[in-house]
Amino acid sequence: MAAGDCDVPFSVQSITKVFTLTLALGKIGDRLWQRVGREPSGNPFNSIVQLELEKGVPRNPFINAGAIAVTDAILSGHEPREALGEILRFLQFLAEDPTIAIDQAVAASEKRTGFRNVALANFMKSYGVLENPVDFTLGVYFHHCAIAMSCRQLAMAGRYLAHNGRNPSTGLLVISPERARRINAIMLTCGHYDGSGDFAYRVGLPGKSGVGGGILAIAPGQASIAVWSPGLDAAGNSHLGRLSLERLTKRMGWSIFGN
Repeated sequence: MAAGDCDVPFSVQSITKVFTLTLALGKIGDRLWQRVGREPSGNPFNSIVQLELEKGVPRNPFINAGAIAVTDAILSGHEPREALGEILRFLQFLAEDPTIAIDQAVAASEKRTGFRNVALANFMKSYGVLENPVDFTLGVYFHHCAIAMSCRQLAMAGRYLAHNGRNPSTGLLVISPERARRINAIMLTCGHYDGSGDFAYRVGLPGKSGVGGGILAIAPGQASIAVWSPGLDAAGNSHLGRLSLERLTKRMGWSIFGN
């Protein structure tokens, strides 16, 4: 089901972090957790303060520092172009749509203005958290955050998280049920930055937001849901997107905490 501007592509930004986390876990498994934590940050998504206190290890894979570390894990052993191509092909595969592409203008803007991300990456490099040249890792990071997708494509891509790691179209496993459950858990606790607790309280679903105004939410066993409304709240999450998901979960009884 779909409504509104469901086929209009937009910059999904941090929502791609769900899919890069999936890829990185597939590559190096639980060794990833030696380089990034699994706890809520309680700070803005681009904060450097916590990173300094915790010796360069990011709190979770969904804040900027954590996603840069995850990107570095995907990049290891590859050229940047190869790693970026792998991320893009993975999204095209999940969404069953080869037209999904990177918005090059957005990627160039990210690189031109991403001074805080450069600082985060260099700080992690100084502690040995990043293995690859900072410029290579950031290049892949800026470009995968600039991937443009519609709500329909995004909801399709997230289906494996709603179905125990399995693609419902083919019946084939994308990831193990255990890993899907754990990614959903991190989405619930960390997917909306410092607004994650409020999102869990009001919506009651695992979700991941992006500053482009999108939210991917997962109703386990039921549905993958994507919404898009560019107006952001103080924590950097879509205000109307959260309201619409709150109404949907109430009406459908989909909250993981009960009706």
